[in-house]
Amino acid sequence: MSGTKIIHKELETAPALSPLKTGGDIGSIAAAGQWTLIWHKFTRNKVAVFAGVMILLFYFVGIFVEFLAPGLPDKSKPQFTYAPPQQLEWFAPDGEGGTKFLPHVKGYKMEVDPVALRRTFTADETDIIPIGFFVEGPAYKLWNLIPADRHLIGPIDKNETVYFLGSDKLGRDLLSRLIYGTRVSMSIGLLGVCMSLVLGVVLGALSGFYGGWVDMLIQRIIEVVSSMPTIPLWLGLAAAIPLTWSPLQVYFVITIIVSLLAWTGLAREVRGRFYALRGEDFVVAARLDGSAERRVIFRHILPSLTSHILAVITLALPVMIVAETALSFLGIGLKPPVVSWGVLLQDAQNIRTVATAPWLLLWPAGAVVVAVLSFNFLGDGLRDAADPYGD
Repeated sequence: MSGTKIIHKELETAPALSPLKTGGDIGSIAAAGQWTLIWHKFTRNKVAVFAGVMILLFYFVGIFVEFLAPGLPDKSKPQFTYAPPQQLEWFAPDGEGGTKFLPHVKGYKMEVDPVALRRTFTADETDIIPIGFFVEGPAYKLWNLIPADRHLIGPIDKNETVYFLGSDKLGRDLLSRLIYGTRVSMSIGLLGVCMSLVLGVVLGALSGFYGGWVDMLIQRIIEVVSSMPTIPLWLGLAAAIPLTWSPLQVYFVITIIVSLLAWTGLAREVRGRFYALRGEDFVVAARLDGSAERRVIFRHILPSLTSHILAVITLALPVMIVAETALSFLGIGLKPPVVSWGVLLQDAQNIRTVATAPWLLLWPAGAVVVAVLSFNFLGDGLRDAADPYGD
């Protein structure tokens, strides 16, 4: 009984478990598990929670791109080359001197600049294009399986074309291409991190658990991979991709290329944690109990690193996204007809295009910046929450 009183007294005085820091009563926190404590600490970081919501929104867009996009990414209308963004308005004149609720955009009035001999677009006040939700539009296959023709937003007349974010050099809708690019850019980071996770955790665990010549061999491999210059190696590997390969094959090869250079940091962190934990009492007890080495690694040591590995993965995702964007921007990664944020940014290489149509740079670059910052803030929050007993 005296021991129980001492434990309860320590729980009441422990600063990391006080009601002010945990947001709950002492009894519930004292009985809470590790993951519950991590969740309580993570939810108190409002920036990390908001970043997590943004990331979920990005992946939601990536899953339902066909439905969310107003049109198809490859549909072009040369007469609307470099058309500026159209502003969505909610009220229109009712013809009797008042207004009525009617979501719409105004059509274009094209003029030719006599000095620059360049077409310019201005809003035509008399051309009102009604906008609706869940409207019929270009046919598509959701996830390449389910035929459909409904879009979240678009012109009520499916023969009309709207450009909420403007158009590119071929008259293609930038918003539709940006939404379709979300699926590729966000998924290539996720797949790349999964591959890096397998390599980093397995090799790091073997290196830290066994030590000796196994540790020396794996660490030398890590040093060789880490010492390679990234951009020239990407250039060489990407140049080896045959031009006859399909966009899907190129997509997976680029994912592998990015993954092969991103696992070393995780492997070293896992190796250090395994090296420190392999002599702990619970590991020794598991060995004395007759547990096989594989069970000791994957059942006893690795679960204690789960929260840390999760934080590292979250911080590695933006690196993958930036790597794909950089490769595609340089023209050695994904190429048309594949649509990704990096492919969209290829237009930014032409300074004349940026001066004429700045939206071709601002929107894809903005999507990359928001996604990378969201992952970084989420990773910082998970890294802090991984130590729920800290301040």
